Amino acid sequence: MRVALVHDWLTGMRGGEWVLYEIAKLFPDAPLYTLVHRKGSVMPALEERSIRTSWLQGPSFGGRKWRYLLPLMPAAMESFTFPDADLVISTSHCVAKGVIPPPGAFHLSYVHTPMRYAWDQRSLYTARIPSLLQPVVESRLAKLRQWDMVSSARVDRLIANSRLVAWRIKHYWNRQAEVIPPPVATEYFTPGGERRNNLLTVAALVPYKRVEVAIEVAKRLGRPLEIVGTGPRMAQLRRLAGPDVRFLGWLDRDELREAYQRAAAVLVPNIEDFGMVTVEALACGTPVVGLTASGTADVVRTGIEGELAEESGLEALVDATARALDKVWDPEVLRHRAEFFSRDQFKVRFAFLLDRLGFGKALQ
Repeated sequence: MRVALVHDWLTGMRGGEWVLYEIAKLFPDAPLYTLVHRKGSVMPALEERSIRTSWLQGPSFGGRKWRYLLPLMPAAMESFTFPDADLVISTSHCVAKGVIPPPGAFHLSYVHTPMRYAWDQRSLYTARIPSLLQPVVESRLAKLRQWDMVSSARVDRLIANSRLVAWRIKHYWNRQAEVIPPPVATEYFTPGGERRNNLLTVAALVPYKRVEVAIEVAKRLGRPLEIVGTGPRMAQLRRLAGPDVRFLGWLDRDELREAYQRAAAVLVPNIEDFGMVTVEALACGTPVVGLTASGTADVVRTGIEGELAEESGLEALVDATARALDKVWDPEVLRHRAEFFSRDQFKVRFAFLLDRLGFGKALQ
């Protein structure tokens, strides 16, 4: 059984790359196809694989600048050929699911979300575009949405990482998707250390993460806030923040675990596709405050592992956070919930899926 793996891009270890890592472990000899690769940006187990990049590798300056190449990505993904593959597995949050499999091959795609900048969150991204360029950008996005919908027909089986993403797949592509939650290193993220009174947000500093809302929630409740993450909104958020807000940047895994362990609660004020941060926090015995309309609701049951706000506005999040801070949480109860999303559980679910599809013998 010959297997090919496809991923959007390899420029850092984020949630999607950890999913790819777990799938790749099941197929140690499978080549990995990706639009661009910044060497040294992902863990050694992925760096050591046979990585084949597209013709965008050069224009991306070796994987250092790639986002501006979005209009070219569909064509670049379609340029890949792997005539010997019997099974193509793509992990996609942008265009990877649009790869063209060879005749007779089965295409299984694990979808983190239909590309948010073309669909449900495009207004957040286009708001930063100068008004004179808005019509051009909207026209390109319309073509991208058309391609995104049409290319979804190339996938034989779609897997969504949450119920929310399964809904989006149905809504935008008119396709059904089975839900398999992504793997989280719950064996690494564990309770410990001294609990403090600060709140914590772990997110890239980009518009849709709504970190400014977390800052306002902390101000309203008079609690210190720690922010883990970097991004283009750093300067703007620093201007909004008061003296009780600490920007920690990106932390290594040990430092991140300690940040979870000392926080009174973790704030997830945005709509997450799934949200590995939520599971990592629970695994450390820390409650989570999020939104009922988010993938967070796949993990957190309100009043049991944290609190969920029915609305996304500031007042609703302040109320939900206050409720979370008023309760005494049992770290073992929170951790028990997190174990449902462990890496071992993911492996069992994914292997069971492959077995049902008739590809069980491909596993190594």
